[in-house]
Amino acid sequence: MMIKDILPILLVVLFFFNCKKKEYVDKIYEKPEIVMEAPSNFLSPEESMKTFYLPEGYKVELVASEPMVDEPVTIAWDGDGRMYVAEMNTYMQDVDGSGTNRSISKIKLLEDTDGDGRMDKSTVFIDSLLLPRMILPLENELIVNETFSYDLWSYKDTDGDGVADKKERVYYNPNRRGGNLEHQQSGLLWNLDNWVYTTYNPIRFKFQKNKVIVDSLENMPSGQWGLTQDDMGVMYYSSAGSENPAYGFQQPAAYGNYNPEGRLSEGFMEPWPVVGTPDVQGGPDRLRPDNTLNHFTGVAGQEIFQGHRLPPSTYGDLFIPEPVGRLIRRAKVKIEDGKKVLYNAYDQAEFMASTDLNFRPIQAKTGPDGALYIVDMYRGIIQESNWTKKGSSLRPVIIRKELDKNIGKGRIYRIVHEDIKPDSKKPNLLGKKASDLIEYLGHKNGWYRNTAQKLIILKDDKSVISELKEIASDNNSWWIKLFGTDMDLGIQRVHALWTLEGLGVVDKALIKEKFLDEDERVRVTAIRLSEKFLKAGDTDLFSSLEKLASDGSLEVANQLALSLRYSKDKKATDILNKIGAKYESNEIVSHSVKESLKKDDSRLAQLKTRLAAKGLGDKQSIFRGYDSYNQLCITCHGIDLKGVPTEDGTLIAPTLIGSPRVTGDEKGKLSKILLNGLIGPIDGTDYGIMMPLKANDDQWIADVLTYVRAMNDIDGVHKNVVKKAREQSKDREDYWTLKELEKEK
Repeated sequence: MMIKDILPILLVVLFFFNCKKKEYVDKIYEKPEIVMEAPSNFLSPEESMKTFYLPEGYKVELVASEPMVDEPVTIAWDGDGRMYVAEMNTYMQDVDGSGTNRSISKIKLLEDTDGDGRMDKSTVFIDSLLLPRMILPLENELIVNETFSYDLWSYKDTDGDGVADKKERVYYNPNRRGGNLEHQQSGLLWNLDNWVYTTYNPIRFKFQKNKVIVDSLENMPSGQWGLTQDDMGVMYYSSAGSENPAYGFQQPAAYGNYNPEGRLSEGFMEPWPVVGTPDVQGGPDRLRPDNTLNHFTGVAGQEIFQGHRLPPSTYGDLFIPEPVGRLIRRAKVKIEDGKKVLYNAYDQAEFMASTDLNFRPIQAKTGPDGALYIVDMYRGIIQESNWTKKGSSLRPVIIRKELDKNIGKGRIYRIVHEDIKPDSKKPNLLGKKASDLIEYLGHKNGWYRNTAQKLIILKDDKSVISELKEIASDNNSWWIKLFGTDMDLGIQRVHALWTLEGLGVVDKALIKEKFLDEDERVRVTAIRLSEKFLKAGDTDLFSSLEKLASDGSLEVANQLALSLRYSKDKKATDILNKIGAKYESNEIVSHSVKESLKKDDSRLAQLKTRLAAKGLGDKQSIFRGYDSYNQLCITCHGIDLKGVPTEDGTLIAPTLIGSPRVTGDEKGKLSKILLNGLIGPIDGTDYGIMMPLKANDDQWIADVLTYVRAMNDIDGVHKNVVKKAREQSKDREDYWTLKELEKEK
């Protein structure tokens, strides 16, 4: 029988197959009457869950709570689905943050032994830590970073009792990470490109068998608490300090920090709590008449949902916890003429909101079971002690509501849908051979795809290379196109290509072949992988790349424009000019072309040219200050030192270019601003609080000030000036105001 004879039968079967697909109506909850002054007393997990508002059909299930977990801040699963929970057991135990730096925090290992979705076994995997903030499970070890340190430590349980008994430092940086604990790195995200990224730091890591590779990046997004990626490895950052719920997501971080206007739709910055928000750092200006938060502030722990056990419409959405507003935003990521734009999924409402004042969602995660997990620190105070000092707007509210009494608890939830059961079968990936892991590279749940890729690379088993190449080479067969499959075969090919890269295989012939793949995501991946040859000066690919300049996909054209920056060959410039002419009116592609045509004209290169006439000592101080500024100050003051603009055009922080405090001769007063912080109006505008930086040493502060003054073309600040200013203000605990500083001698 010929295919033409059975085609009508196949079409009928396909019709009935598609008819079985469930349609989900995403109906938002009926908005309650706002409680302007809710009580702050503790609720049991069951009582607290009754205060949650979710769209119709969605519900919350308890995964773990106190005493099993205490002050949880981040979670991660190993390949067998066991959950690691990092706890900050000393975080804000009173209004002054007393005892914060005690090394008594823990990382717990939780297990669900009966498959009901609720954890029933807990062990202290690591004890006596100083505020652990980053965790990354590898094959048989956990990578951990603690607050105030850049170091990465490997912990292993060698006897299987659930307790780490072997500790080894795998990355060492002798410098102490300064600043308060809110303005430090987070992440340790194993990206699709096999680099592990953190926020703030302009470096990334590769974990390979028996070694760690470190690489530096310039002008990558900085971020704060939270880091996530989409299917193509594009990361989404957020920053509570600059009240910025999402940025850095227009392109992979390796190509720099690009945040075009309009990436957040009109009204996106406005959250919709269901309870009054008395404890907002910005005070009355951040509240509506009904006492609810009118602007994002405490954004943290965002997640692109890649799970398969919620309605399909949730896949690829960005979930943003807002612990100050006691809510979670669900953002739709729409591509408009090549630009990613975020929209609130609901009209003047949020995906999840609570009337419990102690509900503090600080992280969202895609689980191995395909559900969405929420880490609730469940506590009274959520802001660090630098924002609760005497004179702050927060302190009297905290004391009045007795929020400082609410400590020592924590909850982990998962969000499910009443019509879809989460996977009950636990993952069992750690014991599998590399060849057995390959099938998961096309799994519908991104957690499986990402974990399988990571584990294959860590095993370093070269015997799977031929099978990975075969998968990467394959295009969808006609019967798969007709009937579909549980796997996304395009994204499977993407993962196969990146897994090959992680094993050290970037095959030129395969890359050329994938330039012609029917899936634009695979073509984009092939272009990124071709950068290896472009960097080496290889010109063999240019004829193929030139054809891609006419590709019908904006994503492909933009990626080509981004990648060609790595070639200094004239042919690369010609192709870039061709792309630029074709997409002259497209904001995103035009920007990529412009940046790539600069080639070596980077910020650091520009700075080196600018400082050519300065002495060696001055240069060293400025470059150290440049690094420190990019790790901490850039979030609010911006890459150009002129202040980060919000969507409404106002600035998060004042400009440092031309500022009379920066350019003046009173370097001691300038040093005091950094040591103790600043509060109150600046040149007629109130920007909120600038945090104290006295936890950093005198040289660190001198270097930052020297860099900032160098960008104003004036002389630097010596560490002795900072030392004297520190001595003069050693008994001062409060922030400075400009009025007070003017009276200082």
